[in-house]
Amino acid sequence: MGSPPPPREYLSRTSLPGNQLASSAARRFVRAVLAEWAAQGAPAVSAVTERFVDDAVLLASELVTAAVMRTGTTVDLVCRWEWHNGPTGLVVDVAGHHASPESAESPDHAEPYGHDDTGPGLRLVRALADSWGVTYRRCSKSVWFRLDTRGAVTSSGAHGGGAGDGEGGGQELRVARILSPVPPRTRNCGSQWVNQGSLSFLAEASDLLAGQLDEDMIASLAAQMLVPRLADWCAVWLTGDSDGMRLSRVWHTDEERNDTLRLVLEKDPPSRPALGPATGLLRPEGFPWPWPSNPEGFDPGGYALACPLVNGGRCHGLLVIGRAGLLRLPDEAVRLVEDLSRRVAMAVGTARRYSREAMISRVLQLGLAPAAVTRIPGVETAVVYEPTGEGFHVGGDFYDLFPVGDGRWCFALGDVCGNGPEAAAVTGLARHVVRLLAREGYGVAGVLDRLNRSLVEESAENGLGGEGPRFLSLLYGELVPSRDSGAMCTLASAGHPLPLLLRGDGAVEPVAAPQMLLGITEEAQYAAETFELAAGDTLLCVTDGVTERRHGDRQLDDDDGLHALLGACAGLDAQAVAERIRQEVHAFDADPLSDDLAVMVLQAVPTS
Repeated sequence: MGSPPPPREYLSRTSLPGNQLASSAARRFVRAVLAEWAAQGAPAVSAVTERFVDDAVLLASELVTAAVMRTGTTVDLVCRWEWHNGPTGLVVDVAGHHASPESAESPDHAEPYGHDDTGPGLRLVRALADSWGVTYRRCSKSVWFRLDTRGAVTSSGAHGGGAGDGEGGGQELRVARILSPVPPRTRNCGSQWVNQGSLSFLAEASDLLAGQLDEDMIASLAAQMLVPRLADWCAVWLTGDSDGMRLSRVWHTDEERNDTLRLVLEKDPPSRPALGPATGLLRPEGFPWPWPSNPEGFDPGGYALACPLVNGGRCHGLLVIGRAGLLRLPDEAVRLVEDLSRRVAMAVGTARRYSREAMISRVLQLGLAPAAVTRIPGVETAVVYEPTGEGFHVGGDFYDLFPVGDGRWCFALGDVCGNGPEAAAVTGLARHVVRLLAREGYGVAGVLDRLNRSLVEESAENGLGGEGPRFLSLLYGELVPSRDSGAMCTLASAGHPLPLLLRGDGAVEPVAAPQMLLGITEEAQYAAETFELAAGDTLLCVTDGVTERRHGDRQLDDDDGLHALLGACAGLDAQAVAERIRQEVHAFDADPLSDDLAVMVLQAVPTS
């Protein structure tokens, strides 16, 4: 008889982003993995309790948060189900990159939870995990924990344990004490006030802050999470362009005191020079803050704590809380506020990066689009342009329509491979080179030849953003209106969807031959074609956001789909044709557009 096959391994891994979205992603991943293993029949997985799952999810979330705050890089999360050697259990390993024993001992790379295991994340691991440890590797450091199913799987679906601590046993009571909601606040602000529910409070804070891209909204959420749970009042300052700070949000347990509190705090605002190294600028440690002296807005005395909002070595502001009737906050409360401040700082930093990129995107997009569509005698024009994406997305599609003198008008419709700042650099280069060459008197083929060489040379010299060559598809043409009606049109297509011509009698035909993309090789030679755009004829030019619009396995232009759409536009003016094509692209599939959309319509009309 042969030896039995080795037991199946149940292992799943993922990489999480180095931002405030990581913790919520970790929670979803652990739950999904356990559900998948249960469906696959992994031993004892289907019988574990919801409490076991909650413990695993919470531990993974806290360790991922710690790794992100420490390194700011992607975090690796590995889940492994062990059952064939010893007791059945779940092992979770959380690894942050660019860490080492040496860097961990450096003050600039201090552990967010410390080596003494006093931080919330590791305290929770010690309280809940059956075993845990730290592993150092060449370029990463990981913290792992194991949860055994022994004592967790019972006929009643509750954690097992010894008797005497109430229903559910000691383990159940231990977990309940750690995860219970924060009780009504007491005036002594003792350790129990913080310890009970602190971890669920931080998990809730991470969820609320995740995905917030408005820094003032983040400040508002932080203040309302702290008041009245941990403080009588809270104020959040945010840094500006100068050395000063602006008071973003003030919150008091008595909302009628908010205005008074703001007036008092605005009289003596903090400044960045005031937050020197002695207060821990690069390490967000709390320090005492002067209690406001105006008795009208506050209780007669108390303790105030300030925590710099520091992320990535940069101070984004200051969070201050106050509690009346105290000489100082307990150490547990200070650590909890510091931990929340780290999360707030990370969210503010992300929001600011997003805002900067969005502003750059808007400026680039405005600079790359023509100010207005040029009017051409005897030719009606219409343009539809819809870049996809939000925020700092810069579309790769562009269009241009401009006069060059001597009764000539030129038009261009292009698509850069990719998007973002690198694509914008290619777009800017292409538009300016095309305009310059056209005004120097070069014909359509000559413009494409010289533009192609410019792109190849620029790519070789500068890499166009450092990511290698950028290719460009371009439909470029020239119109010379006739005295009576219509115009002579000369155009060429370099790797671009071919233009379609709708004749006055309803016939539709392509009016260019396919040629090589621009920017591939200097050896490419381009040729142009000339035809008459007679009165009533309509020329349709589109980017591949139209022709390659998908619905399942089909594309809009399959079986000459765009040809048929244009044929159905007979009798419509230029603007109506452009709008009809736009509507049909959106209606082709229920999903939003996945690529930029650009449509240009040129229609010859009688001049009389």
